[in-house]
Amino acid sequence: MSRTTNEINKITGAIIAISSRLIIFALVVMLLYEGVTRGYDFGHEIFYASAVEQKPGQDKNITVEKGASAARVARLLKGSGLIANEYSFIIQAEFFDYKVNPGIYTFNTSMTSKEILQMMNDNTEEKKDKQ
Repeated sequence: MSRTTNEINKITGAIIAISSRLIIFALVVMLLYEGVTRGYDFGHEIFYASAVEQKPGQDKNITVEKGASAARVARLLKGSGLIANEYSFIIQAEFFDYKVNPGIYTFNTSMTSKEILQMMNDNTEEKKDKQ
């Protein structure tokens, strides 16, 4: 190879190396941005829950079986269109120490997941026995 060809190969190699580093850097920045925005949205949903629909919404009857876990109830509520994210519901139940008590409930799609959890938490067998 001639000297000119070697110099062209070096310059081309340097350009390719710099370009690939820039592409990797851009991908890392995009992934970080996506992770931060999704993390923020998820945290916002946990601490500032919003309803699936605006008022007046739709009433939906849900039966929670005895011994049902928060995860099972979350799947039931998500399937019924009452909550948007089942994972934030589970974390809210755990973080805010809500209990998922069995019963037949009428929830509205304009209720937040925290309101739903509060309603299930307040429904205890002791209250039923007193009435």
